[in-house]
Formats: sequence, structure tokens, C-alpha cells
Amino acid sequence: MNKAMTTHAESEAPDVHDASSASEAPEAPEASGTQKGDAARKSAPRSANGAVVPPPPADSIGLPSTLLDVTPQQAGTQTLLRGLAILEAAAAGVRDLRTFGAALGTTRSTTHRLVSSLVQARYLRQVQGGYLLGPKLIELGTIALEQMPLTTVARPHLESLAELTHDTIHLGVRDGDDVLYIDKIPGTRGLEMRSRVGHRMPLASTGIGKAMMLDLVPDQWQSLFDASRRALAGVSFKPDNRPDQQTFMQRMTNYAAGGFTFDLEENEASIRCVAAPVRDASGSIVAALSVASTIPYMSLERMDELIPVVQREARAISEELGWRVPQPTTRRIKR
Repeated sequence: MNKAMTTHAESEAPDVHDASSASEAPEAPEASGTQKGDAARKSAPRSANGAVVPPPPADSIGLPSTLLDVTPQQAGTQTLLRGLAILEAAAAGVRDLRTFGAALGTTRSTTHRLVSSLVQARYLRQVQGGYLLGPKLIELGTIALEQMPLTTVARPHLESLAELTHDTIHLGVRDGDDVLYIDKIPGTRGLEMRSRVGHRMPLASTGIGKAMMLDLVPDQWQSLFDASRRALAGVSFKPDNRPDQQTFMQRMTNYAAGGFTFDLEENEASIRCVAAPVRDASGSIVAALSVASTIPYMSLERMDELIPVVQREARAISEELGWRVPQPTTRRIKR
């Protein structure tokens, strides 16, 4: 299997309460309106001169509001929620204590205690200029990926494609010069293809295999094209719709620009397919999925219509694996 598929708090005691203890505690009498107002004024964060520090809107740094809106029922987990909000803020680009405090609405001393605990537990690391996400998150992320097999994540999306198209759906990964099929949902049109889970085919001879070649350089395309021809040298194709080298390279250039691939009867007579790559958190292609059917159900016009449909499901799987759409970078213009 592809290696990328399996890539692999200290909290403040006074602020964190055990959930079971909280549930067993006697219910406190409801405070009066005056008492509630006094409590709110006492609990509001204040600056060094005693003025109340209003918390900024959560979306100012793109934080989930659920991490910042601590209700009375969540008071026992306030420190935990604040710690998670700090990690979200660091992931969004916040680097210094002042901005962390502004995002959470906490005083400098409270913010410093929270950040120091996260550094000590290796969830954050201190560098020149501020704080970055720490190595502990890499360790946990690797374990999370190992606990989330690709086929489990992809299956609902494959089923969605199957229900929408009524065609055969494949999921495959790269294994050397081959594509290895790891999941398949047969179509409902009464057609059967030779592909099966555990079956291998040369990458360059299939649509799903070519989808995993999109990030490679032309020299690698050429090498895999040659490997495919050697592997299938003894196979009879009637009719033979396999492209020559020049056509193959031109098609791959177009596919790479569009983020999809076709199989135009290059692997099995009368079978066509539309495929798209699946990426992981690093942006690397770790798998691909395809929709396949026979020519009567897979005209060139329908193949064009299926491109965004297949890409949408491939992106959805990728996002569950941690991939995010690359954001355009902006350049500052010197004045």
C-alpha cells in the first residue's frame, strides 16, 4: 500500500473538573438577576488598569465559535476549551501572546499560563518571534490517520457516486508501477468488468492509474508508459485503442492541467472511465477513484459532464484525510 496512506496536557488543575464529579455535584440555587450581573462583571477579563477587556469576534482569526462560547454548563471545561482555541489560533497564524489573549478574551497572565502549559506538553513550540504548533500534534495526527483507513473514509463517497451514476466505481492506490484496486462497487446496468479488489494493472494503462501520475514530471510519465507497454506486451487488444507515446504525453499534459484523467478503451475493450486523484494532508496524491462503464453509457459528452462530479467526491475524501484547498499567496507591493 502507499506509505502516505498510513502515515503515521498538561492542564491547570484548579480550572479542570472531572465530568463525573460535575454530574454528582448538588445543583446550585439559581442566582438572582443582581447576583448574575455581579458574577458576570467579576468573571469578565480585565486589563492591568482594571478595565474590562471585551473579547473580539471569533471570526477575526477564523476560530470556531464553539471553542470560544463557553456556556455555564461548560464552565468545568473552560481551560480545556481555551487551550483548544489557542491551538486553533496558532493554526490560523497567530504567533504572540497578545493576539492569543485578544482572541480568547483572557488576561495576559492567564494567556501566558495556558500557552506555557501547551509548550510544556509539546502541543506548542516556542520559536524566535512567537509560537508554532508543536510536535505532539504531529504524533497525534499520525495516529489519527492510522485509525482512519482510506477505504473506510472513502466508502460513503464511493456509494454516493454509485447511486448517482449507476456505473462501476473503483478506488485504487499506487503500488510501484501498478494501480492496486482496494475497493469496487459494481454498476447496476448489468455489466461486469474484469477489475476486482486486489487486482493490479499498469498505472499508465488505466484512468485511475493515470490520476495518480498527475503530479509527476514528464520523464516519469514516459518511464511509466514504457513500463505499461512491457507489462502488456503479450496481451491482445482488439481493437487496439492504446495511444502512441506522443499522444499519451499530450493527453497527460492536458489531464494534469485539468486535474482529471480518462480511460478511452486503453485497458479493456469498450470500457471508458473518468478518474480523479485523492490527496492527503501533505497535498500528495495517495489514491484515486473512477467511474467506469461501457461506450453506450459513457459517451465523450457524458465523460465531460462527469469530470466535476468525480472531482467533487475525490476532494471530499481528500478533505477527510486532512487536505485543504491551497490558498493563493499575495505579494506585498513595496511603496
